Amino acid sequence: MVGVPDWQRSAQAPASRPAPVGRPLLSLTLAAMLDDVHAHSGAVYLLASGEPVLEMAVMAGLPRAFAAPWERVGLSASIPVAEAVRERRLIWVSGEEEMARRYPRIAVVLPYPFALAALPVATENTAYGAVFVTWPGSHPPELSDRERDHLTAACDRLALRLERAAEQHRPIHPEPDLLAPASEATVPGTLGTMEAARMVARLPYGLCAMDLNGRVSFANAATAELLGIPVSGLLGTQLWASVPWLNDPVYEDRYRAALISQQVTSFVALRPPGEWLSFRLYPSTSGLSVRISRARAVSEMTRAEPRQGDDTTPRLVTISHVLSLASALTEAAGVQDVVQLVADEIAPAVGSQALVILGTRAGRLHVLGHRGYPDAHVVERFDGLPLSAHTPGAQALNSGVPAFFDSRQHLEHLYPARSATPDGMAAWAYLPLIASGHPVGTCVLAYAQPHIFPADERAVLTSLGGLIAQALERALLYDAKLQLAHGLQAALLPHSLPSLSSIEAAARYLPATRGMEIGGDFYDLVSSHGRAVAVIGDVQGHNVTAAGLMGQLRTAVRAYTTVGQAPEEVMRSTNRLLIDLGTDLFASCLYLRLDPAREVAVMARAGHPPPLLRRPDGKVRVLDLAGGPLLGIDASATYPTTEVPFVPGSVLALYTDGLIESPGVDIEEALANLGRRLAETGDQPLDELADSLVQHGETETPERLDDVALLLLRARARD
Repeated sequence: MVGVPDWQRSAQAPASRPAPVGRPLLSLTLAAMLDDVHAHSGAVYLLASGEPVLEMAVMAGLPRAFAAPWERVGLSASIPVAEAVRERRLIWVSGEEEMARRYPRIAVVLPYPFALAALPVATENTAYGAVFVTWPGSHPPELSDRERDHLTAACDRLALRLERAAEQHRPIHPEPDLLAPASEATVPGTLGTMEAARMVARLPYGLCAMDLNGRVSFANAATAELLGIPVSGLLGTQLWASVPWLNDPVYEDRYRAALISQQVTSFVALRPPGEWLSFRLYPSTSGLSVRISRARAVSEMTRAEPRQGDDTTPRLVTISHVLSLASALTEAAGVQDVVQLVADEIAPAVGSQALVILGTRAGRLHVLGHRGYPDAHVVERFDGLPLSAHTPGAQALNSGVPAFFDSRQHLEHLYPARSATPDGMAAWAYLPLIASGHPVGTCVLAYAQPHIFPADERAVLTSLGGLIAQALERALLYDAKLQLAHGLQAALLPHSLPSLSSIEAAARYLPATRGMEIGGDFYDLVSSHGRAVAVIGDVQGHNVTAAGLMGQLRTAVRAYTTVGQAPEEVMRSTNRLLIDLGTDLFASCLYLRLDPAREVAVMARAGHPPPLLRRPDGKVRVLDLAGGPLLGIDASATYPTTEVPFVPGSVLALYTDGLIESPGVDIEEALANLGRRLAETGDQPLDELADSLVQHGETETPERLDDVALLLLRARARD
């Protein structure tokens, strides 16, 4: 199984001979797990056959609707269960603040105080799925050793049972979700229960009981009077469904908040025409008790009246989906980020197995990205089709109207030409991507099996198309700016280094991974009056202004060098120029002139990180040079020089601070690590050495907050 992804291993598990499993394996395991660690809800996910997707198999403690946006989760999604499978470890989220920081997509939909643990269900060789469990917000901030051990052991046992079931060709059949049984208070037959009902009926305020799904299981007469609905009209219904003026997602949100956090919540609502009522919700693991009374200080209420009789108010579960997916799309920077997020987040959520994002340019469709198609040529043949072509993608884009095809027969009936270009799919949704009033592309969601699109699903997909369109418009603009930035950066840095007889040279430049990825780091190598001169510097900032100023400084240094100025004079002249330009930016700089005849390097420094010198014996030394302040601060500043031996076989490493600085890393330790790396690999060819040093920096800090420049010089033996 080496080299085969876990989801493919799951797909390869044979299940051709159905034989029912005797007991509900998943639900019993989950129930025991919740009981062992006193958690109040949880779910088991299994890897989908043939897809890198986790599918919720069973949920306990809360209605499945609470986790509807995550019933299908891509393995690469930034979701705790997916991360647990990817990293094969327990993921712990202590509360709502940590959830908002690490998993903002979940926090947007469930902004309530609760703790969560997610664990992989995996053997040593194969992942089968994942489990999450939750506790109310009152749980301690750390998971106890007992809880950790119980959860880990339970997941390990479940993985072994799933492995055994796969080996014996026993499929895991669907199992019902587990909700708490009805409260004993709703079961008549005892004197105490009857007397309790009489007592509640005499209370002057409303009192009703709701199960975990929000359905009313008991209501007293005061409840019916306050709500204006008879008790018979409330029983078995959800308040926000049976009471028109409570048909608002905000009120349903309070019910969800109470159940998830297991904390008392409340809200006020306006019963038309002008009576404010107070609702207070008391949760338990079996449901809710709701106290209803007339609200005080109604003059201070500023909440707008909900619309009456509006049956089109969207359900909160649908809003949860949209909020989660919208949050995901805000993280997309470039076009390929949008394509990947649609593949990871939207396609699994709506049950799609493949997708294509089409853009438009010069009157033609262009494939911006696709996922899920085994043969890429099937998709790429649509690249370059004119917008006037009679194809569903062009038609959706031109008309702005989405198109849904529940079967291949349906599609080919309207577009006969598609019969000549089969893509292996059986149903399609073509969503026009309209942003800022103009079309930016089409999103095609494809399904492996015939798929009926009911009205509510079409509405959700159409809404998602609008979100994708906005993200794609931003991404196209970002990519255009990024291309411009890279072009500017390439124009300002040397295209190649000159070939000099006395030294060998290699250089690398890496842009920052944030912002426009353009910065002020620069380097140069020139030959002047028979000597090699090298310079490296860093202008403050990561924008076009910094890059433009960097180009001016590099040109100035080259000019002052060409006229024969000494190193200290070059630095003074460049400093005065920067001040005369009137910019608010500063720059660090390191300038050196190599003298092969004397086997020395003469250096001047302006606030720049110290260079490293590797001697022929492999020992590395940090050159703590004398120097002056940053360029652009003091017009009268001086920059003393230092002579350093530079014998044949020696290597000088000049770099900018982006190579050694990163959040949470001590700069002295980072510099020592760079020195050790140079000592160990300094005998490599210079280009390989340069790659090794910058790649080591990327391994230490994958996200670069600053750009990086590196210039390596090796002294050659004289003929």
